Amino acid sequence: MRFPLLVMIFFFTAFPAKAGELHIYPPEVSFSGPNRVQQLLVLEEENGRVVKDHTATAKFTSPINKIAKVSDAGRVTATGNGESTITASVDGRMTTAKVTVSDFDKAPDWSFRNHIVPTMTKLGCNSGACHGALAGKGGFKLSLRGFDPDTDWFVMTRQAQARRVDLTNPAESLLLKKTTRTLPHGGGKRIVEGDDHYSLLFDWIKAGAPGPREADVSLSGIEVFPKAALLKPKDSLRVIVRAIYSDGTTEDVTRWARFGSSEDLVAGVTEDGFATVSGHGEAAIIVNFGTKVATLTITSPFPNAIDSAAFAKAPRNNFVDELILKKLELLRLPPSGPATDAEFVRRAYLDTCGILPPVDEAMAFLADTDSKKRQKLIDRLLERPEFVDYWAYRWSDLLLVSSRKLPQPAMWAFYRKIRQSVGDNQPWDAFARDILTATGSTLTNGGANYFVLHKDVSELAEATAITFLGMSVGCAKCHNHPLEKWTQDEYWAYANLFSRVGLKNGDRSGEVLVQSRLDGEALHLRKGVALSPTPLDGKALPVDAANDRRGYFADWLTAPNNPYFARAIVNRVWKNYMGRGLVEAEDDLRVSNPASNPELLDALTADLIKNKFDLKHLMRIILNSTAYQRSSKPLAGNIADDRFYSRYLLRRLPGEVILDAYSDVTGVPTLFNQLKSAAGDSATPIPTYPAGTRAIQLPDSLVLSRFLEAFGRADRVQTCACERTADASVTQALHLNNGQTLNDKLRDKNSIVGKQIATTMTDAAIIDQVFLLALTRKPTPEERKKFLDILVEAAKDGAQSRREAIEDFVWAILTGREFLFNH
Repeated sequence: MRFPLLVMIFFFTAFPAKAGELHIYPPEVSFSGPNRVQQLLVLEEENGRVVKDHTATAKFTSPINKIAKVSDAGRVTATGNGESTITASVDGRMTTAKVTVSDFDKAPDWSFRNHIVPTMTKLGCNSGACHGALAGKGGFKLSLRGFDPDTDWFVMTRQAQARRVDLTNPAESLLLKKTTRTLPHGGGKRIVEGDDHYSLLFDWIKAGAPGPREADVSLSGIEVFPKAALLKPKDSLRVIVRAIYSDGTTEDVTRWARFGSSEDLVAGVTEDGFATVSGHGEAAIIVNFGTKVATLTITSPFPNAIDSAAFAKAPRNNFVDELILKKLELLRLPPSGPATDAEFVRRAYLDTCGILPPVDEAMAFLADTDSKKRQKLIDRLLERPEFVDYWAYRWSDLLLVSSRKLPQPAMWAFYRKIRQSVGDNQPWDAFARDILTATGSTLTNGGANYFVLHKDVSELAEATAITFLGMSVGCAKCHNHPLEKWTQDEYWAYANLFSRVGLKNGDRSGEVLVQSRLDGEALHLRKGVALSPTPLDGKALPVDAANDRRGYFADWLTAPNNPYFARAIVNRVWKNYMGRGLVEAEDDLRVSNPASNPELLDALTADLIKNKFDLKHLMRIILNSTAYQRSSKPLAGNIADDRFYSRYLLRRLPGEVILDAYSDVTGVPTLFNQLKSAAGDSATPIPTYPAGTRAIQLPDSLVLSRFLEAFGRADRVQTCACERTADASVTQALHLNNGQTLNDKLRDKNSIVGKQIATTMTDAAIIDQVFLLALTRKPTPEERKKFLDILVEAAKDGAQSRREAIEDFVWAILTGREFLFNH
């Protein structure tokens, strides 16, 4: 019992007994108008992170109640023009907030756009399950989450014989009687008479239910208080949200904001913004208001007793290690030790080239005593021809290279373009520009096939966002994005960048000519007008500008200050090597899905830009890090870690890599001699792929392979990382047990089994050879004895029995977890 007691003592003393700095948030409060309030928070901080919320026990005072008064709970209300301060005290410590009030004498004014719509959103009235549904509910239809305020105002105040708002007797308005359930309401009781929401709606109706105005200020952004917290299970924290408007005014919008958590098992949050820690790790509290999104990070360290000196002494090879160790120390996650040379060499070959290390190369590496042998191996791997095979395949997945929509000659031209760029180590920004500005014949300029695959303007815009920005904007096509800041207007302004791509058939079979046109617009789905072509968060191009819109977009996309482009490819490459993206899923980069280590993602992005988008440089940085070179074996203190890289994350190998490895170990190549139809209901014999073609070299996802289909090959139909799966299935088990792929290779007369028997290898030599080929290691004494006993016993029944036993032994190795997983 001594060790658990020590852990408990450490855990409860890890948060220093000494008081941290006391802060009040927001430190400055500005009221513009008479009907505004601001909730204050009193928080204790250490190293920029909140460690305790004192708001509930703090004592608040206001020296000038004629300007602002404050409740016992810290809620400030304006009472007159001027400046004042609010003081909060906790155990003899004090902190103050400055309060400024202006325009107090003007009439109370609730904005339909900035107050009524957010209220309806908060209450769920305009959600997809209620009146925001496509057909509305009960004859009352609102725009989804209020993306069309003008129409919403008309529906609320003019439809249903204007009974929804009663300007002469506001309390009789259906809007109030239904939501309080004074009258039957299918959505239940949403507000209580006299609460903040009721009072706001009542006052708005009483003022004449004014609609949206051109003079309305627009929402520029939101800020969340606090920014970060370091808490332990059962701690709670209140979150407040402040809106910043286009005229510089601010307002407490916590009561209208929507709250969620990225990890409910670590920290949950109520609809009113009260967060409670329930586990260990990190959670982002996600805040939505209007079209804006912001997050607060809550860190809950694991209950591990780790001396800070352990982190200080941990090996560091580059900045990746500095930033990962910094995160691990914060979370109290011990890093696993280094991988063995045998583990590292197998891992690096598979992750970089998609192949098992040849035995002679692996043995030479293991015998090498050079302290820099891992660095040198990494450099050699990045120059191997198999590197080109592997990464051309990866980018072909991303760009949907397939004969499903492309004729065979065009498909090959697209693949060769990708393969050439990988072979030349073309910088990623130059590659993206080549693809997005491609013109001419799709047979001579393979990148132009990108536009044949995505002929529809919306499809092209959405695929480009996922491919090169790592984000999905498709939801904003019909309404404002529910999880991101993108509005419907921003979507159609972005889509209009791709409206002038012209396609026409060429003279040769399968040829399409791609060109930029001088006309053509993508009309807003709801407004029916063309918006100025505008990159996401970029500068608008006038509608009548003569610029090539694709070129304008490519300039914005590849600019060093683009906040999305470099991050997206960094995250994709990181996931390939580390098993999990810094943002997961790898193509779901958004504010509401923050990175597990934002500082590291920023540093890798800056480094890639500094090195001119050289992907080999990025790979070299990752491969050389001690984080990549850690053991996959968990420690007691990091076994729960699946995202902070305290150890190498196990993951199943891609189906193509497994199939090629089966061919390499057994010595029997896989034949690819049939092509599926686009519908998948028939197959045609093809002579295109000679014997010895590797699965990772296939340019076309329609090449028939039941094994690859079972093991999650991407169909290349939609631009989404979700197309490729690594989940285990019954189909995979049946394929390995009863399928022809592996079993036929083992039975083949030219297989490794046949050669082993023909050369009269001893049983011990056979076992050693298979282990080295498949697992890049020799068997342990226990493993060798176990398999030797089996082979010796089988040999007693004759040569055929011995062969079958050897086949079974090889099969067992090639279907085991150690073989199928990279570790």
